[in-house]
Amino acid sequence: MGAAQPAARLLAVEAPPVASDASRPVRPPRLRSPLARAVVPVLGGIAVLALILAATWAMAALISRGDAESSERLAPTEFQLGSVDRFADVVAESGPIVLPDLNTSSGTRAVVLDHRGNDPTRGWIVYWAYPADGDAACEVTQIRGTRTFQDCTGRRVDVSELAPPEGVRPIVVDGEQLWIDLRADDATSTTD
Repeated sequence: MGAAQPAARLLAVEAPPVASDASRPVRPPRLRSPLARAVVPVLGGIAVLALILAATWAMAALISRGDAESSERLAPTEFQLGSVDRFADVVAESGPIVLPDLNTSSGTRAVVLDHRGNDPTRGWIVYWAYPADGDAACEVTQIRGTRTFQDCTGRRVDVSELAPPEGVRPIVVDGEQLWIDLRADDATSTTD
């Protein structure tokens, strides 16, 4: 019996359970010096901006695949408008359609689309949105529902008095779809 008593004493001496650390909030390490508290957040912000810039650059490089010149992927040379019938009806009811910032990848000029005649597959004409006798900086605004425009000086001009663009022309595809070719080799700006 003497051997059983030391085992009982060992059980009685066992340490009580310790409270878990999960009940105490975990504090992030604190920056102690004022210089560190001022500089570390700024450096973190710069690092985040650098990562965003690097991701944007990588996406642009992937899209252009290293080609520095403008390509069909980045600046398409043809713009699909839609049904010739629908656009002919819109021009007949509301006048020519102004397509802002369409011609260039930098988006600096508006194109005016006009239609003449009864056949929606023929008679399409494009113009720049400035008078033929004026400067490209003198953009026109359309007088709502008419074929008349007002230039930057307040002068009213008919759509036919707008500047015809070289190398920009409408195209009717399969007799149904209207496209604008923005870099046509041929300087013709009408569909016959």
